[in-house]
Amino acid sequence: QVQLVESGGGLVQAGNSLRLSCVASGRTFRFSEYAMAWFRQAPGKQREFVATIDWNGANTFYAEPLKGRFTISRDNAKNTVYLQMDQVKPEDTAVYFCAGDMTGAYKFRYWGQGTQVTVSS
Repeated sequence: QVQLVESGGGLVQAGNSLRLSCVASGRTFRFSEYAMAWFRQAPGKQREFVATIDWNGANTFYAEPLKGRFTISRDNAKNTVYLQMDQVKPEDTAVYFCAGDMTGAYKFRYWGQGTQVTVSS
């Protein structure tokens, strides 16, 4: 059984930083072979893409509005993918989801349950 467990969410003031983590587990989940990603869903809105990283971290891709503020990274030895969020804004308030094993454009086989990030102004 594959599990992706996010952590690191919480309440943060605008302008500050936050780092999210996602730990993957499961005998069949070959973390070091999979692209991983972060998505988010704000209240009343559809889930949207945030960032993705390839299997060894050599290539990353971001939603255009988030470039320069968010950084995705991974540690294959720890089966963990991170999202560093800097200079956060109230509009970054959302549930952030980790996803793994890309099956198509912005499509992933495995998803976490999400972690809430709330940015106060």
